[in-house]
This record gives sequence, C-alpha cells and structure tokens, in this order.
Amino acid sequence: MEQNTYCVIMAGGVGSRFWPISRTANPKQFLDILGTGRTLIQQTYDRFKPICPVENFLIVTSREYKDIVLEQLPELNEKQVLLEPLRRNTAPCIAYANTVIQRKDPEAAIVVTPADHLIMNDELFRSNITTGLKFVSENDALLTLGIKPHKPETGYGYIQIGEHVGNGYPNFHKVKTFTEKPNYEMAKVFFESGEFFWNSGIFLWSLKSITKAFKEHLNEVQMLFDKFEPHISTGKEEEELNNTYMECKNISIDYGVMEKAGNVYLQTADFGWSDLGTWSSLHENSEKDENNNARISGKILLYDSKDCIIHTPGEKRVVIQGLENYIVVDSKNALLICPMQNEQQIRQFTNDVKTEFGENY
Repeated sequence: MEQNTYCVIMAGGVGSRFWPISRTANPKQFLDILGTGRTLIQQTYDRFKPICPVENFLIVTSREYKDIVLEQLPELNEKQVLLEPLRRNTAPCIAYANTVIQRKDPEAAIVVTPADHLIMNDELFRSNITTGLKFVSENDALLTLGIKPHKPETGYGYIQIGEHVGNGYPNFHKVKTFTEKPNYEMAKVFFESGEFFWNSGIFLWSLKSITKAFKEHLNEVQMLFDKFEPHISTGKEEEELNNTYMECKNISIDYGVMEKAGNVYLQTADFGWSDLGTWSSLHENSEKDENNNARISGKILLYDSKDCIIHTPGEKRVVIQGLENYIVVDSKNALLICPMQNEQQIRQFTNDVKTEFGENY
C-alpha cells in the first residue's frame, strides 16, 4: 500500500432508474441492492481499502447525504466527505477532490471510481488497479479501465484502443476514440471488431497530470477551484464553495477532458464488471432459478413465469403467475410492474409520480 495513493469515490447520484427502492433521499449507492449485507458504497470502500490508506479516501457527494455516508463508512471523518452544493456532473466533482488533495499531497496518485458498480473478481480488480497506479506514477498519463465486452451493449459508452504501450504493460493502449452509447447495430460492429471496450468510468492519474489536463481543456473549471482553494478550512469555505458551483458548468470528465487530451490510455480488463445502472443489469448479475427469474428479496412464489426480476419487502408474501420478462419491485409506499424492455421509461415514470403525488414518492 502506497502512502500517496488516494481513492476518490463519487457518490452523488440519485439512482432514478432503480425506482422505487432508490429514492432521492436514499439512492442506490446507499442500498444493499445485491442482498450481500453491504451497501454498494460499502462494497466499493471495502474493495479499495487494501490499496489505499483509510485517511486517503475522499467521498464526493451531495450535502443531503453527509450523515448516511458517515453512518455507512464510520472509519472516515467529516473532512473526508466532500459535500457538493449542486450536482454539476463528474468534472467539477473531480476538480473539487483534486483541490483538497493538492493541499495534502501534491505527489498523489489517484483512482476515481463511482460508488455503485459491481465487481465480481475483487482480487483481479485490485491487481489491475495496482498496475494502473504504477503506470500513472511513472508517466504523464490519464488512464481509464476498459472492460472487455461479452455482448453488443447499448447501455455503455465504448473506447477504441490504438497503439500498444509495451514496456512491461501488456494490457495498456493509447486511446483512439470515445463513443457515447451506440445503437444496437453499431454496438454489434464494435463488439465484433475486438477494438472496442466498455468505458467503466474508473480513472487513474497523478494529481499533476489531471491538474495539467484541466488547465489545458477545462481551464474555466480549474480557475474556479483555484480561487476556492484558499478558503478551505476557513469560515468562508461553504459560502465560497456555493459560489464556485453556481458558476461552474455542468460537464462530465469524459467530454471535458478525456475526449480532448492527447495522453489518454486504456488498460483492458475482464474482472467481471457492471455499472448496475438498470434493473435488467441487476437481473443479469444476480442468481437465477431454472426459469431465469431473479428473486432479489422477499418471500416469493412464481408460477408459469420466466426471465423476471422480483424485489419485494422481506416479510411480504408474494405470488406471481404468468409473467415473462417483467420487472416487479415493491417498496414501502410504491409498486412498479414494468416489462423489462421498457425499463428506460422508469425515469419518466419517476418524474410523473413526483409530479402527481409529490417529491417523497
């Protein structure tokens, strides 16, 4: 474990596609969606703890989630929980973390990860991360992990690999192109070519390299956080952070930096990954019965049903007959029954429910 290794966990999302169990007040990263006894953010923390000193973790999240982060990750202190006043996407989130790390360790090597991904092989994952951290410590490089696709997938972004790095890094390549979520025909071409990998959204770099990249490609964001930096740990910190986020553009690190920089590399990996972005992705990665039904929780009897995912409160008795390829999710005050192929509409359902019944739904 290197003392200058830092782990930034991005945990500010609302997880609207996992409604009705994921709500604005308690989104999916703070839930035990997989039924393991640990929430997704706890699993992410556990995964990186053998690599990163506890004091070098930073959780970037919304102010409304401060208490739940400290409750679920009691080893961390308040200063390790960075509270964004507004949601401004991943670039400002990362710039905020960089600013805090700069005050402590200008020589830092950093891994940035979402809080809510599934990793099947933690040991192989940590091996990949350790090698990646060594690479970015030795090179002026912005590195992302690319997942070997096992099917054409329209729900992920793709990265095309180019020239092989060599020099003891067999799975490292220069990046040719980034492509946002493609249609099925294009995803099939990408899959069959062997040159494209899923964009995991997990990044590694030195603090020096990412700061340089911000100055070159998102200098207006960098300048805002440079102006904010002297106010950290002063009585004006919250006010100045509010001002910074009010002025800051809403932009992703992919679009703002990674797609523009010339020193972007990809480490190919196959450790069993999913961003758990949808109920169908949870179905795919869950234990299933002989009819391909995933029963995530609850006391459930199924008849003449297949290819479904069912998530109900633990003590509720549920009987379902005659459903095929359906999502059935019951929470304390909301019930969702939806064909799996229509799950992209769940965000719209959520908005409609809030409009009709109020924010708490």
